Amino acid sequence: MEQPPFVRALAYGSYDSGLRELIHLLKYEHVRPAVGVLGRMLSEVIRELAAEFNTALVVPVPLHGSKLRQRGFNQAEEIARVALKQLKTSRLELTTALIQRRRATETQTGLTRAQRLENIRGAFCVKETEKSKLAGRDIVLVDDVFTTGTTVSECARVLRRAGAARVFVATVARVLKAEVTFAEIPEELEPEQAMAVGAGT
Repeated sequence: MEQPPFVRALAYGSYDSGLRELIHLLKYEHVRPAVGVLGRMLSEVIRELAAEFNTALVVPVPLHGSKLRQRGFNQAEEIARVALKQLKTSRLELTTALIQRRRATETQTGLTRAQRLENIRGAFCVKETEKSKLAGRDIVLVDDVFTTGTTVSECARVLRRAGAARVFVATVARVLKAEVTFAEIPEELEPEQAMAVGAGT
């Protein structure tokens, strides 16, 4: 099985019931207070990943310009901002201009793995003006949901080709698969489950 281009992917919980509803409230109904709750969840994921690097750039998966205009915000970026405020550390730097989605893609929902790969291929690029910032750096790539990993894998490949040392993936939710293992998260946040996805999955 082909190894993914990221070192490790970690999610706060499974993409079902309350967590799915919370993400949908933000993305599709624009209930902005949901950002605070989701950001707190993401901060716990990033905190655990941070044991594996000294410093890192935090890069939200970008939306295409047309989708950004339609929605009015990038949910991954909004959640990441809240998470970093929670963490209060100089080890992490949010950067939103480094990678861009250069073409609109169809929704990945309902597509086969082969269709997902074709749909997302070539959709992302690192801006030429930002490449010097990327060289040799560790990256925490942030998104709201990890479904099959197609989108974050494409972003990670683009980042690695442009000079990133390592890419880690942090998401709020992960679509449950049988091979996923579970990690412990502090009880005060009352997660459904925290999900750690190793590099081999």
